Formats: sequence, C-alpha cells, structure tokens
Amino acid sequence: MRASAPVLLAVDTSTRVVGIALYDGAQVLGESVWSSNDYHTVELAPAVAQLLKKCALDAQHLEALAAALGPGSFTGLRIGLALVKGLALARRIPLVGIPTLDVLAFAQPVTGEHLAAVVRAGRGRLAVGWYQAEAAAWRPNGEVSVLTVEQLSELIPQGGRVCGELTLEERQFLESVHGLGVLTSPALSLRRPSFLAELAWKRWQSGQVADPATLAPLYLHYQDAIPAA
Repeated sequence: MRASAPVLLAVDTSTRVVGIALYDGAQVLGESVWSSNDYHTVELAPAVAQLLKKCALDAQHLEALAAALGPGSFTGLRIGLALVKGLALARRIPLVGIPTLDVLAFAQPVTGEHLAAVVRAGRGRLAVGWYQAEAAAWRPNGEVSVLTVEQLSELIPQGGRVCGELTLEERQFLESVHGLGVLTSPALSLRRPSFLAELAWKRWQSGQVADPATLAPLYLHYQDAIPAA
C-alpha cells in the first residue's frame, strides 16, 4: 500500500472518449483513456475499480472528486456525474466540476493569441469554445456554440489554432483552408483526465467545490449558445 496522501479521482465522460485519472497533487498516480462505443454505463465503474487496484488504492483513499461538466453527450455526461455524485455523497468528500472545453484548453501550449477547443456535438457538428491568451494561460473568450466544421473555419482568426475531437476529414478540410499550423497534434487534442485532475485540485485546495445535489452538466443544443465559464 502506498503512503497515505490525499487522492483525487477525475472522471470525464463528455463524449465517446472516456478518461479517468488518480492524482495526489504532486503526481498522476494512474490514468486511463479509451474510446467507448456508448458503453459508459457498463465500462466506467469497473474501469475506476481497476485503476484503483493497479495503484494499490481503494475508494477509501479518495478524498476529492472531479467531473468534466460538458458540453458533450447527454447520456455520457449523466453517467459520469452520477458516479462521482454517488461517491461524493456516500463518502462525504468534495466534488469539483470543470467545463470540458477548459480541460482541452488547459493542456495546450500558449502560442499565439486565439484558440478554439472542440468536442463532438452529434450529427456531424462540433461544440466550440473560444479562448484568448492572457497571462501565459488560455482564458475563455465568448460563448460556446454548436457549429459545422465549415462554420468553424469561417470564424478562425488569423493565426488561431484548433484543438480537440476532429475526424480525419475535418482535419484535412481545416488544413486545406488555413494551413498546417491551424491544428494541434492528435496527441495534444486528446482530453487527458490528468489535466482535469490538475485543474480540479487547484479549485479544491482554494475551496471552490460544488454541491453534489445541485451540480449539473452543461448541455448544449444545436441552436444554443452558452456563456463561457
């Protein structure tokens, strides 16, 4: 059994790309990311149990929880939040919610002034959040909207970059219009739950925690726009 230290479990089920991570404020103890064919319900809890076991931990070691809030899949977000809410209420430990697009942006090097972070929104569309470089970090700038890749292309400012879930065809289209420099690499475009854990840890340590009974996902409908967090 590893030395006793506060451990945070981060869960991201925003889309078919699912991620979980264990973090103790100094290192990522374990992380798992996989593409699920909408089997979140049967895969998530066993994956958490397996990751805890691999790290020589169990649920009793968890002292905080984090969840990606969306936008994303209605069903996926609901399943992830149900798991962390249940753990938070059962164990009476803090829960932190982080907008999914903020997790993507946090992982990107701050180069240039503008960044678009995207996740799948269904029907071939993308949920898009815009970020501005400020004090060596990406800060939300404007609203989150659902766009086609063509609409996104028209809104990318000069020198702007795009990260997140894009198909091969979407990547090729954006590169053909804006050049190779518009896209981050596929590796940087992967939503790693360890970044969610880092963001949530900072908020937990500063007392910015949510009420598990009222924490709600950020759903985004096709014609909607929502204020940036």
